[in-house]
Amino acid sequence: MNNAAYKTSVNTVTQHDDPVVIVFNLKHRYTGVSATVNALVPLQLRQWPMAYCGTPLSNGVPGMTLRQAIRLSHKPPTGRAFRIWHVRRDPEMMAGLWARDVLRLPVKLVFTSAAQHLHGLFPRWLISRMDAVISTTPLAASFVPNTTAVVPHGIDLSRFSPPADKLSAWASSGLPGQYGIGVFGRVRPDKGSDVFVHAMLQALPQLPGCTAVIAGLAQPQYQAYQQDLQRQIDAAGLHDRVVFLGEVPAGQVHQWYQRCLLCVACPRYEPFGLTPFEAAAAGCAVVCSRTGAFDQLAIPGQTGELVETGDAAGLAQAVLKVMQDPEQALRMGQAAQQRVTQHFSLAQEAAGIGRVYQQLFDKAGRAQSVL
Repeated sequence: MNNAAYKTSVNTVTQHDDPVVIVFNLKHRYTGVSATVNALVPLQLRQWPMAYCGTPLSNGVPGMTLRQAIRLSHKPPTGRAFRIWHVRRDPEMMAGLWARDVLRLPVKLVFTSAAQHLHGLFPRWLISRMDAVISTTPLAASFVPNTTAVVPHGIDLSRFSPPADKLSAWASSGLPGQYGIGVFGRVRPDKGSDVFVHAMLQALPQLPGCTAVIAGLAQPQYQAYQQDLQRQIDAAGLHDRVVFLGEVPAGQVHQWYQRCLLCVACPRYEPFGLTPFEAAAAGCAVVCSRTGAFDQLAIPGQTGELVETGDAAGLAQAVLKVMQDPEQALRMGQAAQQRVTQHFSLAQEAAGIGRVYQQLFDKAGRAQSVL
């Protein structure tokens, strides 16, 4: 489905005037959390009486303001004892606590936790005050004692799907070579952009048919970092074969996944990491660093390879191992696509979240029946 058709399908679903769930995404900048909400909300709008509060989504769903959400939540929805506010960031938890505990509004708070480390003292306190917590991986759940359920992020399989002919798809890129190797995300040290470049400087001379692309924005504070990487690429004589694409519009990212035969994700730290899952849904083999949820996707010898974080030499060897035989890379990509379809679909994520919502309502119903 192309982006225009996707927006049209989204716009056929309207937000409910009396929602039982309000999903929040108050950050203005488009982030991984924004991408999750962007994908989930259109599906959830078909499943629940729901509204969205926050920055307008790129899929066409507008957002109410926090003030409007508070005003709407002064009374519970028809037939329910409370509304659910689903929040994903510290400021949104703070707003929810203000609404529930200070304004005494009839709301329950659901928080999604993805961090794979011990939260700071204040975030831990905020999380402890939630009515339900969803963790995206078992490791993330291990840092949150009050986790209600583990629900992995899911991929919209209608948006991210393989091209008709993966082995010839690179031709539409307009770039040199027969096959593409892509890394997707912001250009900055924690995303491992330098690790990728250094690995490509080692691997590409041995892969004459391949070109590498880096799809992501370098914010002002990281532009010197990108320029230094570009100088290293130029010095290696690979100017045409390691290409910074800049920020790719959300509606076009799937085209680059389809064009690439291999997706690399090599951050030094990642809470979950959606991009290789999206790429795998489009038929890419994957080479990932050991962080986030990548070990659930990159199965060595089957869907791709895993390397240690920060290991450029190891990354280069893993890329060579996958890409030395394009037919093998194709088979790995097909296995990766199957794994995403079976275990990481958007429908499965929405269903898991929905069960948490329903548990809260069922618990309230049981308490009311006892009274």
